[in-house]
Amino acid sequence: MKVLVFGAGLQGAACAYDLLSMTDAEVTLADYQLGALPRYLGDFERTGRLTRVEVDVREEVPTRRVMEGCDAVLNALPYYYNFDVSRIAVDAGAHCADLGGNTEIVHQQETLDDAARRRGVSVVPDCGLAPGMVNILAADGIARFDEVDSVTLFVGGLPQHPEPPLNYQIVYSLEGALDYYTTLSWVLRDGEPIEVEALSELEDVAFQQPVGTLEAFHTAGGLSTMPWVYRGRVKTMEYKTLRYPGHAVIMKAIRDLGLLDLEPITVEGVRVAPRDVFISVVERVLRKPEGRDLVALKVVATGRKAGRSGRVSYQLLDRYDEAHGISAMSRATAYSLSITGQMQVEGRISTPGVHTAYEVTPAAEYVAELGKRGLDIEIRETWDS
Repeated sequence: MKVLVFGAGLQGAACAYDLLSMTDAEVTLADYQLGALPRYLGDFERTGRLTRVEVDVREEVPTRRVMEGCDAVLNALPYYYNFDVSRIAVDAGAHCADLGGNTEIVHQQETLDDAARRRGVSVVPDCGLAPGMVNILAADGIARFDEVDSVTLFVGGLPQHPEPPLNYQIVYSLEGALDYYTTLSWVLRDGEPIEVEALSELEDVAFQQPVGTLEAFHTAGGLSTMPWVYRGRVKTMEYKTLRYPGHAVIMKAIRDLGLLDLEPITVEGVRVAPRDVFISVVERVLRKPEGRDLVALKVVATGRKAGRSGRVSYQLLDRYDEAHGISAMSRATAYSLSITGQMQVEGRISTPGVHTAYEVTPAAEYVAELGKRGLDIEIRETWDS
């Protein structure tokens, strides 16, 4: 198996590690600028199974060239590169999967469906944690019912040791998190897609100690295309981000004061976007290189089957990998991408064309693969007698 991983940052490096440690794959790690390797990849480069190459995906010819001969292209770059990487991969005859995160770009990728079918390859967007893992679990929950009343998806990347005032540390892109806090969120209400305000409709979600009770609120992007795929089939569906209590109130005040605005203003003769200033100031405080993170996930679906009402829930708590220095967010996000790519090459995702992860991923096999990596999904079903 020959796999090309785009993006040598936290997610791309962890994706490469999973491929190298769980399979006999030969992996090429590509980015426009390569820095020092994480220590957990060093041995693989020395043995020759890991190769690194500098490629700028904005340049089509070298991008196409590095894809030649690859079985799969796994894209851990920012979402705005997803369409072009998918398009070039289809042309090269390689399977492709990415971390997604922007539903409009997923819809653009869907226009590649005919070309992918002709080439006999699959393109699977939204293969990270959220969207990704959480949607695969939600789809599995929906499939357990004849009629579905509600599906709620909860996900949070959190510090193990929160510090005020935000009780948060950067676990991926701060820019991405702020996008989710400022963009309307699609949900299903009475079976129809509608938009609701980010950071709204707070509720408590309980986890075992020491995590305890977290707060949940609407953010954009987590449902992927589910509101349209399940329109009229599920009454209520929503995705909410998890944080320690008090976070949403502070972030809503910051947003409402205009500090997250993208429209530049003039400050002493200089044009500057408030959000750029905000990021520059708080990133120094919220980026904690020595901080240890955790991922909390919960999916709850309710409905009826054979006339009986029931509830199915999925839960995950995962923590920073001390032995290898891999964050919980990278484990959940990058390993999910790696598993998808392996399933594509092995034929376990066998449908050619463009389909999001929750539409084509065999959930039971996917959960089993997560378990091999210590990401243990707890599944519970309860039914009325």
